[in-house]
Amino acid sequence: MNVILCGMMGAGKTTVALALAKLTGYKSYDTDAEIVQKHGNISDIFARFGEAYFRDLETQTVKELAKEQNAILSVGGGLVLRQENVEILKKTGKIVYLRASLDTLTKRLQGDTARPLLQGEEESLQDKLTRLLNARGAIYEKAADLVLDVDDKSPQAIAKQLLEKLG
Repeated sequence: MNVILCGMMGAGKTTVALALAKLTGYKSYDTDAEIVQKHGNISDIFARFGEAYFRDLETQTVKELAKEQNAILSVGGGLVLRQENVEILKKTGKIVYLRASLDTLTKRLQGDTARPLLQGEEESLQDKLTRLLNARGAIYEKAADLVLDVDDKSPQAIAKQLLEKLG
């Protein structure tokens, strides 16, 4: 069985995936890192080809990673917005939503200039995150087999709690 970590950018998916991999001995994969390795910088992909093209690359990556067994998959913040991706992931393992508060996300993402959806000066970081969280929160919860609140917890504590919950 695979463990799939989803949630907002800044929720700690990649860091928790690495902590979980240490505890379980499973391999850890990050969909964004896989895309960067094969196709280049995500901001460049967004700028050159648009968000829809990037979402297609995510689906392609999920199809490849779904073949893995006993793996931890950290998926990009928008990946579970596409129902096809959720269906693929559900067949391969358990989806865990790492839920972080707006305050936590704002603190963690302050000064982050690498994420395409945070680019632009037209609204504040908090406003951008509020908009994304409002649009995505219910979708993450619906996709998830398990929801874990991550505020004020270390990646190691989250990984241990996750293992306990999954049995």
